[in-house]
Amino acid sequence: MSDATPEPVVDDQPDGAAGEMPGDAAGEPAAAAPLGVARERTGHPAVDARLARLAEVDALPADGHPEVYEDVHRGLRDELTSLDAHPAPRPHDNRS
Repeated sequence: MSDATPEPVVDDQPDGAAGEMPGDAAGEPAAAAPLGVARERTGHPAVDARLARLAEVDALPADGHPEVYEDVHRGLRDELTSLDAHPAPRPHDNRS
């Protein structure tokens, strides 16, 4: 354990401005802005297609992000689950 006292948080925002985001003044959400996150290809077409959908959030306000994130997460989980599925048994070749 440390005996150091944490430094106080300094609020350098003008009174009443703390926590406000652009667009809050009128009660409107802030405009969509690209996050600029680079996505690299994985080499698995189904996974790459799911991850490509993340680019949609760049054009959506923040309240639209959860739907996309949940859909991508669900799709990636399905892809992982499919890896555990056992392939159907092959028919035996009984030719002699």
